[in-house]
Amino acid sequence: MLRKIFSVFGRDIRTSMRDSMAIFIIVMPVVMAVAITLFTPGLNDTTVNLAMLRSDDPSHITYMEQFAKVEVFDNIGDIEKRVNKRDAVAAIVPLESGYEIILQGNEPDMVENYTVMLNSLYELGTTKEETTTTMMSFGHTVPPLKTMLVNMLISMTVMLAGMLIAVSIVGEKADNTINAVNVTPLSQIGFVIGKSMMGGLVAMGSIIVSLLITGYYDINWFMIVLVGLTSLILAFVVGFLQGLASDDVIEAAGNVKMILLPVAGSIIGYELLADKWQWTMYWSPFYWAYKANLLVLSKQADWPTVLLCTGMVLILSLAVYFLALPKIRKGLS
Repeated sequence: MLRKIFSVFGRDIRTSMRDSMAIFIIVMPVVMAVAITLFTPGLNDTTVNLAMLRSDDPSHITYMEQFAKVEVFDNIGDIEKRVNKRDAVAAIVPLESGYEIILQGNEPDMVENYTVMLNSLYELGTTKEETTTTMMSFGHTVPPLKTMLVNMLISMTVMLAGMLIAVSIVGEKADNTINAVNVTPLSQIGFVIGKSMMGGLVAMGSIIVSLLITGYYDINWFMIVLVGLTSLILAFVVGFLQGLASDDVIEAAGNVKMILLPVAGSIIGYELLADKWQWTMYWSPFYWAYKANLLVLSKQADWPTVLLCTGMVLILSLAVYFLALPKIRKGLS
């Protein structure tokens, strides 16, 4: 039995390597993870960028780097070119009797005021240690925008596993191999397991690689895997239903993409609804998965909360599975 299940899995791998749609589904999460890493600002990124000469006093450059993002250049010409670009950058250039601040002229007032203040504090010899200000933290140790985007990427990756299964099922229908399964020793359950292995492996592999690319090394991996595996149940159900109901790959992909609407709705509901209205989203397994992943990525998760969320995902997904089971069996007959 196991050998036959792995035979279905192996055939899926070989078929996927020849299918451009399948390759796109496999590669896209990793590409998006790279894009998130490159273009998402960090938690402590400043809104003020400074350009300075490399020949400036090293202590001056080091001081400014404590409070702003500093770019160093070899000459005044390069600094002027940088200041004249579309983003807001101020330059601080040393003179014989002080410093000159170079602006393009259309920067927000905050950029000019912040730059003048920082340079004044430096010239006065003020340090962070001399301040009487106290720091209060809300405990966020990772960039909130980046965390939200990575969490959305995880939700999308799980649903892409369903799309991969749907594409594979359409291929089986085109080759007329689904009917052949009914006259082989492989049971329908074994066939379903074999077909699900490809999507599950791709989804979990993509999630792990994406998290490593985006820098989430020290999260609780057991929690992430647990939430991912329970979320995949619904993705598998959707994949089989849409694959059996579709006549070609484009139709299957389009049908599965429709499930992204409740995914997006669940994310928007979690992020925008007030606490007293969060209960309106409890029906969605995507809501609970998103909540659990967000806690894990923010390093604020505890096992009781994660188990509650994954339990809700499991219960809701199994409810959908048992409702869809007669239709899946009929499609495989």
